[in-house]
Amino acid sequence: MTLDRFRPYVSRFLDPFVRGFDRVGMTPNGVSVVAFGMAILAAGAFALGGLEEPIWYAVAAVLVFLNGWLDIVDGALAREQEIASAGGDLLDHVLDRYADIVVIAGLAAGIEDYLLGFAAVTGVVMTSYLGTQAQAVGLDRVYGGLVGRADRLAIIGLAGFLAYPLADATLAGFSLVGWLLVFLAVVGHLTALQRFYYSWIALE
Repeated sequence: MTLDRFRPYVSRFLDPFVRGFDRVGMTPNGVSVVAFGMAILAAGAFALGGLEEPIWYAVAAVLVFLNGWLDIVDGALAREQEIASAGGDLLDHVLDRYADIVVIAGLAAGIEDYLLGFAAVTGVVMTSYLGTQAQAVGLDRVYGGLVGRADRLAIIGLAGFLAYPLADATLAGFSLVGWLLVFLAVVGHLTALQRFYYSWIALE
C-alpha cells in the first residue's frame, strides 16, 4: 500500500499550479517552505481540535492535504524551471521530516498523550530514514512498504475530517485521534523494518 507509485500519473494535474507558481516568480525552495508552513498550521489546528473546538480538526485536514499537494508541486516546479539540485532535494527532505514531526506533535498535544505521540513520530521518522539510508549505501531510494509518506498524509487528512463529527467517540479508551497515533506508531515501525529488510537483502 503506497500512493507514491502514482506520482507520475498526477503530473497533468500539476501543470496549472506549476505554471502559476512559475508566473509569480516562486522558486521550488519557496514552495517547500510554504508546504512546511501548512504543516505548522495543521499542527496548531490539530491541537486546537482536541483542546478547544472539534471544527479545527477539519481545518487541520485541509492543511495536511495542502502540505502533501505542495510537496509534489515543488519537485515539478524544479523540473519546469530546470533548476533541480541536490541542495533543493536536501531542503525538501529536511522540511518533510520536520513537517511529519510537527503534525504528529499537534495530534498528540490535542489529546495530551505525548508518549503515544513519541511512539508515532519515531515510527514515521524511522520509515523515512530507512528510505534514504538505502540510497546512502548505494541502493535506490526506497519508497515502498506498508505505508509511505503519501499514504500517511492521506490517512491523517481523512482522520482529521472524521474526527470533527466523532470528536467525543471512543473505542477501548482511545479517541479516533488516539487510534490514529497508534496506527502511525505500529505501521511506521513495521514499514521501517520492511525497508531495512529489503535493503539488507539487496546488499547481500
